[in-house]
Amino acid sequence: MELDPQNAFTAIQTGVHQASALVVTYSFSVVGAILLLVIGYIVAGLVERWLYAGLGQVSGFDLTLRRFFSKIARYAVLGLVTVMVLGQFGIQTASVIAAIGAIGLAIGLALQGTLQNIAAGIMLLALRPLRIGEYVEVGSVTGTVEEIGLFATRLRAADGVYVLAPNSTLWTQPVKNYTRNGVRRNDITINAGPDEDVDQIQKSLVKLTAGDKRILREPAPQAFASDLTDDSVAVTLRYWTSPGDFPAVKADLTRGTRNLFLNKKLAAE
Repeated sequence: MELDPQNAFTAIQTGVHQASALVVTYSFSVVGAILLLVIGYIVAGLVERWLYAGLGQVSGFDLTLRRFFSKIARYAVLGLVTVMVLGQFGIQTASVIAAIGAIGLAIGLALQGTLQNIAAGIMLLALRPLRIGEYVEVGSVTGTVEEIGLFATRLRAADGVYVLAPNSTLWTQPVKNYTRNGVRRNDITINAGPDEDVDQIQKSLVKLTAGDKRILREPAPQAFASDLTDDSVAVTLRYWTSPGDFPAVKADLTRGTRNLFLNKKLAAE
């Protein structure tokens, strides 16, 4: 079968026209995609900086949350730009979004515990039941808060032990914050025998607190009979101090109470 030169030339010419059309079409698509990527990258950076600066104007808004939300906004813009770029090449973006959603659901189920810690971290940073430098007790976790992250919170126990607690553990249990209110109360109780003067004991206990500037005058220290048994009366000294002074004042008053009654017993003998 002989090849007709005229038909061959026509076929080649048609192919060249089609190739030229494809090159022109995809050239515009590539140029448009590049422009979208460049503009999207710039816009994502601007959105991140604007949101970071805007949240900084909110009083008390945590620095970690500012960074987290500004990064989320940046990646959201970049994700939208990526979908738009795919649309430039004729890809069905609805299918892409559905696939991304399915992948996100699968990842969410696989990382359920991690995402729970992130959600708890956001709530801890937003509502601030505990802050850096505060001494807290949450369930079996006790210590001074050193860092609150999105996944876990780092604390230092009273004996210096390093403690890393998952945020979900801290969020789902009652928090005892020994620092937040700025004052702490302490009670020191002793047992007075049946032959001892309870009124005099109360006066002596209150006198121990006089002159100690670490002890608050309001509420004023007080001593009172707190319990009664067949052979003794429990007398309690109650006072208030700052959380920072609490351990030292407790130790000093405990030692002072012991010395006071030890001296009385020695004098009686």
